[in-house]
Amino acid sequence: MQPFTIVSGIAAPILAANVDTDVIMPKQFLKGIDRSGLDRGLFFDLRFAEDGMPSPEFVLNRAPWSRARFLVVGPNFGCGSSREHAVWGLKQIGLRALIGSSFAGIFFDNCQRNGVLLIQLDPAQVQRLGQLVGVAESAEISIDLQAQLIGLADGSNIAFDIDPLRKQALLLGLDAIGSTLQRTEQIRVFEAAHLHANPWLA
Repeated sequence: MQPFTIVSGIAAPILAANVDTDVIMPKQFLKGIDRSGLDRGLFFDLRFAEDGMPSPEFVLNRAPWSRARFLVVGPNFGCGSSREHAVWGLKQIGLRALIGSSFAGIFFDNCQRNGVLLIQLDPAQVQRLGQLVGVAESAEISIDLQAQLIGLADGSNIAFDIDPLRKQALLLGLDAIGSTLQRTEQIRVFEAAHLHANPWLA
């Protein structure tokens, strides 16, 4: 996975509550045998009108938010089914982090496993940030994961908390297997001691 250190870019506000995974990645895009084309499916029913043309009302179809690298989202984002395709689509369109007050549990874990940073702030902070990035002149932010700071266009910062293990994995670009392999020597020591204490296992 691509490490997450300091990333700057446009943030787009999608502040509706309870945006579920069927909205993020509709079911008709789950039929493929690989992950290709999921960028097309992301928010499909919001991004495209019935005639297939981009909907000008949707934020990701408008400049500068069409170049978004981050989303500021409403509460309980990613609820619904457990489809990992939703996260794959977010990655394929170039999104690196989501900022919100709460996320559905399985969606939260799927993001972590795929290198998408989730930042949780209190609802008032999310609303304020959503209003700021909803204005083109203040839509660009930066996220410094090591310092745990969101840098705003006016020069101010918002601090955020993150689980240390999740932080380390994102900084190093490690998925679950990669994180486990970081402890290879500890695993070998445990295996040797366990077999010594239980020789019948060999």
